[in-house]
Order: sequence, then C-alpha cells, then structure tokens
Amino acid sequence: MSELSKRVLFGVPAAAFVLVITWFGGMPFEILMALLAGFTLWEVHRIVTSANSPDYFPLSILLGFTFWIFPVLPESIVLSVSSVLLLVTVWAIIDKKSEASGRWLSTLFTGIYAPFGFFMIVQIRNLGIELDGFWLTLTLFLMIWGNDVFAYFGGKTFGKRPLAPKISPKKTIEGFLFGFLGAAAGYLIVYFLADPFPLTIWHLPAAVILISIFGPLGDIAASKLKRLADVKDSSALLPGHGGLFDRFDSMILSAPFIFFYFYFLL
Repeated sequence: MSELSKRVLFGVPAAAFVLVITWFGGMPFEILMALLAGFTLWEVHRIVTSANSPDYFPLSILLGFTFWIFPVLPESIVLSVSSVLLLVTVWAIIDKKSEASGRWLSTLFTGIYAPFGFFMIVQIRNLGIELDGFWLTLTLFLMIWGNDVFAYFGGKTFGKRPLAPKISPKKTIEGFLFGFLGAAAGYLIVYFLADPFPLTIWHLPAAVILISIFGPLGDIAASKLKRLADVKDSSALLPGHGGLFDRFDSMILSAPFIFFYFYFLL
C-alpha cells in the first residue's frame, strides 16, 4: 500500500471523528484534546532526549497536567505556582552552563509547548454561546488544513525559492504565499456554512495572517527539533502520518494567537 493511500485511509476517518467530537464539545472534547496533548508531550520528550537536551520527564508531565486543572484551582495557588516556575526559569536562563538548568529549560518546553496549544483549542471551543465555539474551532481546523494543502501543492507546482533551506529544504517562499489562499479558503468555507457565523468577513484578513505566519513557524520549529534529534517523524503513532507532533505542529503554535484574537472580537 502506498504512503498516500495510508494517509487517506487513516486521515479521513480520523478527521471525521475529531469533527464529531468537536461538535459535541464539553467533556468529550476536553478529554480528546487532553489525550492528544499527553501523547504529543511524550513525542516531544523523545525528540529533545534524542537531541541531547533531556528533560525531567515526570516534571514535564506534571507541568502539562497543570493546564487542565488551573481553571478549577484557587487564584492564590495559580499565582504561587506561576511565581515559582518564573523564578526557576530565570535562574535556568542566567545559569546556562549547568546540566540542571539545561534540563529544566527542556522540561519547561516539553511540559508547556504542546499542552498549552491543545488547551487553547479547548478554550476556543468554549467561546461564545451555543454553537459559536464549534464554528470558531472548525475555522481554526480548516484554516490550518487549507494552509497546509495550498502550501504543499503551490510549492510543488511553482516553488523555486527555499523558505528555510537548512531546516526544511522542501518548503518554498511560493508555497508559503499560497498558504495564505488556503487559510482564506478555510475561513470562507465555515463563514458560508455556519448559520450564523459569530464573526464577520472583515475579520478574515487578520485571522489569515495569524494562521499563515504562526502555522508555518510551528512547522519549521518542529522540523528544527527533529533535525537536531536526527529523526524523520516524531513517532509512528499515525499510519502514514508519523506522529501527533508532525500533524499538529502548526496548530499548536497558532491556537493561542487565534484564541486571543477571537476572544477580543467576541
């Protein structure tokens, strides 16, 4: 079976399942995002370890878990924990040469990067009233997928100038620009599909810019990590697709920016 066939046979049902759970929202959606965050955290842990920047894995798990319980914790505990994390991180940045400081910075990245991104997707789903959150989350998904598809085919057809030759040689400036069209197409699909859509057509440009810049940046950051670790895929969890980090790298970095954009609009 070809790699493309594997991608389609697994990707289409998986996408349909995610969309159904997104429609229901609530606890099923939070559980799904938490599971994705946990497995992605594990993949990032494996990558940073292979890149000779090991973390304190139990602490990484604990950090990732805090995002899912912060909303129910007293404000005093949240402030205390945040202050301790900040102080330890400042120490690690100042004391760059020790092994402990390096491992703490890896721990911080492993424990926060992916879980925070997935947590922000949950917050997007919780925005607005009734189905507003569903349409906004679907907008995020389709803009990311549209950006990826248009960037791939645009780069393959017209790509000549490399975007990041030392990190991801196949990415081109032409593909990057085509990605803007794909993100716009994703927004427009949901805009005309929803009744009513919680935003207006005038909010499209800023959303497209955010997705089309931070999506590729997330992809390039993941490629850089995998290159340092000398691995092609983050794992083999998804047949034909590699790992969760491979599939969600663009969304993880884009979600926080899109959440705050949608939040201030609503």
